[in-house]
Amino acid sequence: VDDLPRTDKIYTDLRFFEQHFKGVMPLEVLIDTKKKNGLTGMRALAVFEKVDSLAQFIAAQPEMAKPLSLAEGLKFAKQAFYEMDSTQYLLPNTFDGAFVGEYLKPSADTSSGGTMTNILRSFMDSNRQVTRLSVSMKDVGTEKLPFLLDKIQKRSDQLFDTSKYKVTLTGTSITFLEGSRFIISGLKESVFWAFLLIALCMLYLFRSWRIVLCSLIPNVIPLLVTAGVMGWVGLPLKPSTVLVFSVALGIAVDITIRFLVNYKQELPELNYDPVLTVKSSIRHTGLSIVYTSLVLTAGFIIFCASTFGGTVSLGWLTSLTLLSATLTNLLLLPVLLLLFSPANKKLS
Repeated sequence: VDDLPRTDKIYTDLRFFEQHFKGVMPLEVLIDTKKKNGLTGMRALAVFEKVDSLAQFIAAQPEMAKPLSLAEGLKFAKQAFYEMDSTQYLLPNTFDGAFVGEYLKPSADTSSGGTMTNILRSFMDSNRQVTRLSVSMKDVGTEKLPFLLDKIQKRSDQLFDTSKYKVTLTGTSITFLEGSRFIISGLKESVFWAFLLIALCMLYLFRSWRIVLCSLIPNVIPLLVTAGVMGWVGLPLKPSTVLVFSVALGIAVDITIRFLVNYKQELPELNYDPVLTVKSSIRHTGLSIVYTSLVLTAGFIIFCASTFGGTVSLGWLTSLTLLSATLTNLLLLPVLLLLFSPANKKLS
């Protein structure tokens, strides 16, 4: 949603609901009594008192709307039983036990029923064992969401004995959080495997660990620069920005290989003099590397004309990474080759 233009109707509608209704992201809290028919009769009163306490705690959070649960339905039913007396908007007590029991009594025919039966189906399973609490919340982001969910989980553990009840947080909000975690985990894995495969390819081509080290360092720095710029401008990791690292790394390594292949070919011709070989490699490949990088940068920078934020981020971040990689490969890579290459010694 954050990638949509600020004037887009979907974006403005969602922000309207967040401002006036505290969001539209659903969060579900499942309470399992671990007993069949554990939510029927008088036994259910204690459970719904705890559910109501948890609902009040959630409603007190500024990012949360007022939750819906079977406890709210019972309070409304009691108020209706007492002719809509607002002072009776309370959970039924032991005095109202028979009244509550009639509404929570399992029905032999579950295919039909009144309004209360439909409510029961929505907030309770057929075994009368599990009930749920539903609430809408704001899009608070991946940084704040774990703390908010942890706060709710701790409060539920205080209210419900974990040996008798099982409380589970679920819903789209949880899926969103887990998706963000998978994105970050996938980024780490993809970058790790990319560097490992690149290192193996370099080792196979040049048969030298010094060359492998020289080739990886100039390609790590552009990724760090891009990550730093993302943090500086407040751009989070998401599918569109995660792609930048893998794509740009592959292109940057191509620049490195072009320079190193030329270096390896000219080294015997120049009597294994690393200084002369580096100068010759820069003279022969430097201009073509610059032209290639400019063409690729121009191709990616076109994405910045898009109105979708994810495409814009992909365009300028990839361009930034490519330009940084060009500079490091033309400036830092020759220095590393001179530093790690022994003079007048043949590369194995």
